[in-house]
Amino acid sequence: MSLVSMEFLLFVLLAAAGYYWIPRKFQWAWLLAFSYIYYISGGLRVTCFLVFTTLTSYGAGILVEQAAGRIQEKKKAKRRQKQVLAAALLLNFGILGVLKYTNFAIHTVNGLFGTGFGSIGFLLPLGISFYTFQSMGYLLDVYWGKAKAEHHVFRFALFVSFFPQILQGPIGRFSTLGEQLYAPHPFDGKRMERGFLRILWGYFKKMAIADNAVIFVDAIFGQPEVYDGLGLVGVLMYSIQLYCDFSGGMDVVIGIGELFGIRLDENFKRPYFANSITDFWHRWHITLGTWMKDYVFYPVSLSGWMKHFSKFAKKTFGKQAGRTLPICLANLIVFFVVGVWHGAAWKFIVYGLYNGLIIAFSGLMAPAYRDWKKSLHISDGSRGFHLFQMVRTFVLVNISWFFDRADDVPTALLMMKNTLRHFNLRQILEPGIEIGEASGTAFTLVALGVILGGCLLLFAVSVLQEQGKDLAESFTRQHWLVKAAVYLCLILAVPVLGQPSGESGGFIYAQF
Repeated sequence: MSLVSMEFLLFVLLAAAGYYWIPRKFQWAWLLAFSYIYYISGGLRVTCFLVFTTLTSYGAGILVEQAAGRIQEKKKAKRRQKQVLAAALLLNFGILGVLKYTNFAIHTVNGLFGTGFGSIGFLLPLGISFYTFQSMGYLLDVYWGKAKAEHHVFRFALFVSFFPQILQGPIGRFSTLGEQLYAPHPFDGKRMERGFLRILWGYFKKMAIADNAVIFVDAIFGQPEVYDGLGLVGVLMYSIQLYCDFSGGMDVVIGIGELFGIRLDENFKRPYFANSITDFWHRWHITLGTWMKDYVFYPVSLSGWMKHFSKFAKKTFGKQAGRTLPICLANLIVFFVVGVWHGAAWKFIVYGLYNGLIIAFSGLMAPAYRDWKKSLHISDGSRGFHLFQMVRTFVLVNISWFFDRADDVPTALLMMKNTLRHFNLRQILEPGIEIGEASGTAFTLVALGVILGGCLLLFAVSVLQEQGKDLAESFTRQHWLVKAAVYLCLILAVPVLGQPSGESGGFIYAQF
């Protein structure tokens, strides 16, 4: 059931209507039922994997909690907890790894050794990356004592399967999301208004902006030898598509959560206003970044072997390097995992390591940067320097998008080279971008106009939000005629400004 289908919208409306009609103590059970109906609609076989992850993480959480209370000796209790935790992590991440990365490993072995192993037709459950990360995050929190184990199996099942977020996040934490899912929620008119506005805004970003940008992205990245002078246009369009598609999807998901009185974690905070790659990852896919920080970066950087490496670095390179190098290495490991998480291909690993290397290099060069700014009398608070940082970061981010979108690493490098050597903007109009039946110069100009207009509106909204304006709250205080006009404009914008075919390919991250 696609998030951009009328079927899904009717499903959400039915779920929301019944949610406030039934007694409040049963609201969580209503959400659980609709969550499983939604997931089962994608196939019974894939639901087995969801149930398996739910039961193993639920049982492991209880066993980890009980081990600390039943075993008197702390060493034995800790050993028991570690055994249970390791088994659950190995099982669930193992399933994710086998289903998602086995064919990648086969193709890599074939390429290295000239073997002829065939691909395996694994079934890939919808949203497996998201619900696995969310469940294992819960289990690690229980192990570290940050959360109490949930002893009601069906309530825990709702935490794992909550239908708005299961396909593309955000990745929730049990300590904040669980309590909201199980609490009774009275009807709140203002919250419903904010939810509907957020949903419509998300569909506008996705279907009016992203779906027009994808026309150019698919053409340029799909035929780089034909559109060899448009690599820069292709990557800028992909930058627009990816942001509007993913953040639009988050708007839809978070808006649906609001309809049920549940506030999901924000996943975007205007990332193209970032002043460094580190700041970018604090604003882009925020819940994945915090998951990696809490469950990969800190465990790695505080591990025993990393402490030994820190001592070695201090003796060999000095105190400053001894403090910085372990952090750089931990960041490289984190972004290697981020790359692997994004997909089973070398281009994604290069994408992740590219970001990790820039962050590591920035950390190593931080003292030199401070000295250069001091000698050049550059103030961190100056608007000119801040603008320079934003432009620099935007350029670096768009370089990474070549690896993320191109078919493979050699194609990404070729397109970057052509961007510098063969840039030819006239190619976009002669004879125009051709995708299916919609083609030609006139169509190209219309699509470009829609994208430009949509981006200007998005930029204006983002500037106001960056200044701290709560636009959703302001909207709820407007006259009903103003609200109706805004709703009507957003509703009409989708069919009027969307692709001529009227079809949408669905949200990108729903494939994870």
